[in-house]
Amino acid sequence: MKKKKAAALILITIFFIFSPYCSTNVNSQSTDSCNLNINFNDVVPFDTTTLNCKSVWQPQGYILRYAYTGSGVWSFLLSAPDSNSYIAIGFSKNGLMVGSSAMVGWMQDGSGIIKQYYLGGENANAVKPDQGDLKVVSNSSVAFRQSGRIYLAFQLSTYQPSTNLIYAVGPTGFQPTSPGYQLMMHRTMVSTTLNYATGQSQTQGSPYTGIKRAHGAINMLAWGILMPIGIIVARFLKQYDPIWFYAHAGIQTIAFILGLTGVILGFVIYGLLNSNATTHKNLGIFILALGCLQATAILIRPQKGSKVRKYWNWYHLFTGRILIIFAVANIFYGIHLGREGVGWNAAYGIILAILFILAIVLHFTMRRQF
Repeated sequence: MKKKKAAALILITIFFIFSPYCSTNVNSQSTDSCNLNINFNDVVPFDTTTLNCKSVWQPQGYILRYAYTGSGVWSFLLSAPDSNSYIAIGFSKNGLMVGSSAMVGWMQDGSGIIKQYYLGGENANAVKPDQGDLKVVSNSSVAFRQSGRIYLAFQLSTYQPSTNLIYAVGPTGFQPTSPGYQLMMHRTMVSTTLNYATGQSQTQGSPYTGIKRAHGAINMLAWGILMPIGIIVARFLKQYDPIWFYAHAGIQTIAFILGLTGVILGFVIYGLLNSNATTHKNLGIFILALGCLQATAILIRPQKGSKVRKYWNWYHLFTGRILIIFAVANIFYGIHLGREGVGWNAAYGIILAILFILAIVLHFTMRRQF
């Protein structure tokens, strides 16, 4: 009975903790919809009453209004819940963030700020304020807050805006500040296409999502799973000589080949995205170098009974363990960089826990036997 009361109390506590956030999110998104007839002509320097309307990013409550006003000018009005961060809309040539130009806006001290940015790369230094390929009509841009939402209004001088649109929301509690107005990495983003004539909008996956996930999965399997399994075999199964040796060598060889493939994929991704992953890359090179040292060590392994065999054993042992420590750390860091979220972290964490428990069980089993 006490357990049931405790569980009920925990559930009630969780409800009261999270219910304000849930209600705030719903209310903030419901203050604007395409069913409303808005009129911001007193704030925006162009007509906002005749714009087409589309809910373009429902999970984040993004609504885009747009219209061709004639004479090669398009009007845009983007709105999103004010989460104490910047909001952005990017116009891309190929659906990728890198190489696109974006209109970014935020609130600061009660005033709205809107700027164009050129997104030259994923590195913060490659994101340039007051630059880009968009021909923004002079004195047409304004950012303001209304009913818990941020609105970005601007006009572009073009006969056909890009149909590849990217939306992003910045990290909570961060707004770019003068004099540099540097952007931090977005909290989340989405790449879409918009048919301006029909209003149809579709979400696109990044063309490099597959290769990034392949890079992560292969390296996780190679350096973070097979390598530790190979170490467990060598550490706890030596009573099955010589089977343990061939199993150990076979597993580590497969792991090294897969790991080399994963590192090569990493270099490909680094070149394609011009990504800000220098630390991750350098750690990967260091891990590969340790792997090469381990593979070379097998070729120069002294015979049993040799005076230098114990030194070789020490070298092989500690190099392998250093490799595993850095590999595990870099895998979790890579998951963070790839913004794959809780799922990948939890899955790999569970695998590590299983391997750790297995090692503990084998350790005590071996102690009882000997």
